[in-house]
Amino acid sequence: MGRGRQKAKHTKVARELKYSSPNTNLSALERELGVPSSEPDYEDKWAHLVEDDDETEDDAQTA
Repeated sequence: MGRGRQKAKHTKVARELKYSSPNTNLSALERELGVPSSEPDYEDKWAHLVEDDDETEDDAQTA
């Protein structure tokens, strides 16, 4: 008979977790994770190995 109460408590906790929307302090999270406030621009270090589509189209038109 104890299983019914245990299951009901677990169901109640699961519903609270599913439907609650806690306020998240994003700035505190950034500080904790060590994320810099201004992110540098992404630089693709392999971009020089891949041809751009624009360059191949230009080459095809001039040929």
